[in-house]
Amino acid sequence: MEQPRKAVVVTGFGPFGEHTVNASWIAVQKGLPSPWGRKAGEGTGKFQAARCRRELEKLGLGDSVDLHVYEIPVEYQTVQRLIPALWEKHSPQLVVHVGVSGMATAVTLEKCGHNKGYKGLDNCRFCPGSHCCVEDGPESIDSIIDMDAVCERVTTLGLDVSVTISQDAGRYLCDFTYYTSLYQSHGRSAFVHVPPLGKPYNADQLGRALRAIIEEMLDLLEQSEGKINCCHEH
Repeated sequence: MEQPRKAVVVTGFGPFGEHTVNASWIAVQKGLPSPWGRKAGEGTGKFQAARCRRELEKLGLGDSVDLHVYEIPVEYQTVQRLIPALWEKHSPQLVVHVGVSGMATAVTLEKCGHNKGYKGLDNCRFCPGSHCCVEDGPESIDSIIDMDAVCERVTTLGLDVSVTISQDAGRYLCDFTYYTSLYQSHGRSAFVHVPPLGKPYNADQLGRALRAIIEEMLDLLEQSEGKINCCHEH
């Protein structure tokens, strides 16, 4: 019997501030098949879906994965609407959010998202009046994915990109998106920060690293499938 394909959602961010070209969205487009890359809310036809599955086999994610890629605007209110909608629409096995950090010099795996401290204005000159993601939500939520293990596994692959771990996604739209997704998914989300393009990695290097990270995350999730339901409850 053919096994049902597992949905995986990957997001990158649009331009903001000095990042007129957002390295996170470029990395997503380079690392994953472009036929699925679209603005949040856009549809995809059957022809594109079939083409995407062929590309996924080449990339190593396999025919068992339904991949959905979205570009997210740097807007708090859009994130609050979009992230729950993506989980409801796709019921994904995994959601991986990718953002750019001007301070990063390595590809960084974020362990957790934070609920409070959001005071920076978004592209609409808006920030939440409460400065938090979820009223009365936990201070922070950890991903169920073992980021230390992912980091170790990707490092052993010998890619020409350094990978590291962080517990502070920055209290801006990256952290806000991550917490919102972790809260929605009971921890079944991940966040990857990439440096700006050329500082020091080019788009192809970031794309390869991102693809390898997602592959390792999926492998770890499959290995721990029997434990996931009891790992995180809120």
